[in-house]
Amino acid sequence: MLQLQNISVDYVTPHVVKISLNRARQANSLSLALLDELQTILTQISEDSSARVVILTGAGEKAFCAGADLKERADMNEEQVRHAVSMIRTTMEMVEQLPQPVIAAINGIALGGGTELSLACDFRIAAESASLGLTETTLAIIPGAGGTQRLPRLIGVGRAKELIYTGRRISAQEAKEYGLVEFVVPANLLEEKAIEIAEKIASNGPIAVRLAKEAISNGIQVDLHTGLQMEKQAYEGVIHTKDRIEGLQAFKEKRKPMYKGE
Repeated sequence: MLQLQNISVDYVTPHVVKISLNRARQANSLSLALLDELQTILTQISEDSSARVVILTGAGEKAFCAGADLKERADMNEEQVRHAVSMIRTTMEMVEQLPQPVIAAINGIALGGGTELSLACDFRIAAESASLGLTETTLAIIPGAGGTQRLPRLIGVGRAKELIYTGRRISAQEAKEYGLVEFVVPANLLEEKAIEIAEKIASNGPIAVRLAKEAISNGIQVDLHTGLQMEKQAYEGVIHTKDRIEGLQAFKEKRKPMYKGE
């Protein structure tokens, strides 16, 4: 059994798993040890059919994730820096490629790699007190874990360039206006809101949800015709399922469907 020092994992319902970055004193920054643990857990969750939705958040009230651990980074040589950035980049890709939907519950500051981590999630809920920003240019570097690519795809090229070039932080409300986060709630209601949405997703057909994620995530990277072919292929994946029959039967009998992921 893996002994976790830097993250915590909790099944808040039978089908909703919460991952918390657990370095509150270090603003939940991305140390190499944390990244190693997170990659291990992401691999396990990707293979866990009981986990239908993932909530990703930070421990404490001040920080979701402050990005790279700059104290650790300061002692690295150039080759070690390349390795560290590569490890962060790989972790973001693992989050993005999880078969389950991932909800970012942004409980505090999300700077640099913290914002990039939220961008790798399917959507974002922020506490009113949260702030976000790709602040790398203020340190004479650039976002290196997907920020230059995912942010413009989400909020548009012009706004993404302005945020990256200036390196400025924005409030949760401004992030919502930009389309960077989907919901803003009082801090004390953040987890409740995340679980509410996660449970709604988890109550739907899990195979259908996973294939919908796959169709959307892959389809937006290609032209419409190719995307429609991807959707057609994804639909083929649900036709044979027992869950599809259960959905029709439950509708006919006017009851709540009981989906098993079969």
